[in-house]
Amino acid sequence: MNRQADRLSQCNVARIERLGEKSLVFTDNPDHARIRGLINQAFSSKAVASLRPRIVGVAQKLFEQTRHDGMDIIGDYAAPLPVTVMCDWMDVPESIRAQVGPWTRDIRFLLEPGLMSAAVFSRVCDVVEEFTTAFDDLVAHRKAHPGTDLISNLLAAKTSGGDAFASEEIVFLCIMCFVAGNETTKSLIGNAVLALLQHPEQRNLLTSDRSLATAAVAETLRFQSPLQMTKRVATRGVEISGSEVEAGDQILLCIGAANRDPAVFEKPDEFDLTRTGQRHLAFGHGMHGCLGGLLARLQAEVAIGVLFGDSGRRLELVTEHVDWQTDSLIVRGLSQLPVRLIDEAA
Repeated sequence: MNRQADRLSQCNVARIERLGEKSLVFTDNPDHARIRGLINQAFSSKAVASLRPRIVGVAQKLFEQTRHDGMDIIGDYAAPLPVTVMCDWMDVPESIRAQVGPWTRDIRFLLEPGLMSAAVFSRVCDVVEEFTTAFDDLVAHRKAHPGTDLISNLLAAKTSGGDAFASEEIVFLCIMCFVAGNETTKSLIGNAVLALLQHPEQRNLLTSDRSLATAAVAETLRFQSPLQMTKRVATRGVEISGSEVEAGDQILLCIGAANRDPAVFEKPDEFDLTRTGQRHLAFGHGMHGCLGGLLARLQAEVAIGVLFGDSGRRLELVTEHVDWQTDSLIVRGLSQLPVRLIDEAA
């Protein structure tokens, strides 16, 4: 125990504290508005839409690499797709790309509502230091040699008053793009594929009308929300079901439950691509609405299109047993999803 305490005392906790102070996820106004205003210049809907050809290319390549032997939708397809797309957008060098995924999974523990063990916290400290050091160098290089990538565009962003990002802010933003976007997008793709395979009538609607890919993603976000819970702070006192919440209290909100509220959604436990009406809350709401929502939807739509876009083949579950991940309290996603491909023309 003494050795463990000594180890923790050596952790660079200050770096984690600055990550919390400077990151969009953890800030409120006025800092949040400033950061978001700068980010929006580089993370615009036009910029995200321009990524479609690259996303299609990545999805098709991942599919072709494994399709002949069957595939695990999660490990072979849904997990590497968002990491690859974000690395491409940032023009991350090959020398560190393989580490980005593992770093991201470790740092994600900072977003979990449960207490981390001493061992996990020690590992997170190390990983934050490794991640930030690597991206310190990358941002410095891009400052000297700008390109058309996301980091270069963030460096170029300025307010009307001339305010711009500090280099450290961009490093932290890049890290949080991976942390907030990878696991949730992976889970969104996996959850969508599972729902379509478990509801063949809905899958048939999609294969007969590929424009329903957008609806399939929207309904998956409601039906099987990748991010099940999020934390907020009460701005005023309120009573909820007999319990008193005071201003300043931390509240854990269950997005998954809200998206199946029978007072809001008709037949909420049914997966229905033709659903219309109330909007889901999978990407949050208001000031802290998900910055990467557009990119997540686009990647999921492309991923579904590649998998279900060929009427000459059919995906089929290898087993009815489903393995949900158990290492996160807030993410609803599969640990694996093995499928086989059936050639309908054979």
